[in-house]
Amino acid sequence: MSGLATETLDTMPLAPADRWPFWQAMTGRVSTPLSFHSEHAHDFQGDARTVDLGPVGLVRFRYQSLTCWRTPRLIRQTDPEIYQVGLVLAGDTTVGARRRNTAVAAGDMTFIDWGRPHEVRHMGGQGGRFPAASITASIPRSLLPLDENRVDRLSGIRISGTEGTGALLAQHLHRVNRHPEQFHPAEAPYLADVTISLVASLLARQLDSESSLPAEVRQQVTLTRIREFVDRHLGDRSLSPRTVADAHHVSLRTLHRLFAESEDSVAGHIRRRRLDRCRRDLADPLLADQPVGTIARRWGFTDQAHFSRAFRAAYGMSPRAWRHGHRR
Repeated sequence: MSGLATETLDTMPLAPADRWPFWQAMTGRVSTPLSFHSEHAHDFQGDARTVDLGPVGLVRFRYQSLTCWRTPRLIRQTDPEIYQVGLVLAGDTTVGARRRNTAVAAGDMTFIDWGRPHEVRHMGGQGGRFPAASITASIPRSLLPLDENRVDRLSGIRISGTEGTGALLAQHLHRVNRHPEQFHPAEAPYLADVTISLVASLLARQLDSESSLPAEVRQQVTLTRIREFVDRHLGDRSLSPRTVADAHHVSLRTLHRLFAESEDSVAGHIRRRRLDRCRRDLADPLLADQPVGTIARRWGFTDQAHFSRAFRAAYGMSPRAWRHGHRR
């Protein structure tokens, strides 16, 4: 599996005098043109990794302390009609927009309209090569199913990345950016849809207008929450479609309808995710001394014979043969 298309850009291979100009040009290409200032401009250190999700631009930045502006002049020159959600990974961030300054700590997010003037200050500590870092998701305005005039009121606010839909979005951005090799290129449009749905739900919640979202967006967000719940409870032997439905306050009929267009049923999704975890652990050399049955039970399989049949049906070989092949 080739994984999602990525590109890594780094200032360090360049001569010190070329690093700051390179950084400014690079960020203008992968994000949008900005005005910059940094006390480290004489020898700037920073890198970026882009992940191609089609209409959604996903970029992880790591850098020394800096300040950037989106000025009226730059907006007149080029308005990309883009909204951006930024997840702060490290350092202290302050966003100035709509005549207010908002502090955004590591682990939280902010929302920015590239067509409005704003200032963002990223300040890192003294330790490490990259004391400041963030992940940004850029989405065309036309793809967010929310009233532009209302969404504009959210520009520059702090949004929690540790609870509710904000936590789901933060985990999603982390996962896709950190492990793009785990996804097939054909999944990029689906991942873009998930990103847009989570951002739309998060912003609607901030506006107290979640009910105004299109039904398909609400369903996508609910489905993402359910899959996250399943992943967290794979080791629970009582995990079943009924427990999943009860945990999300929906009927079994509604739950099955949500999965109607997926490749698996609810029970099939639970079984496939459990098998994925078992396959991973069986290939892990650090777990080579653990019996196959122990690994199966850890991920919710109570009957070893049933587990062996399911594993063979899914992967074309027995669990022991899979382990032996990876051990060799």
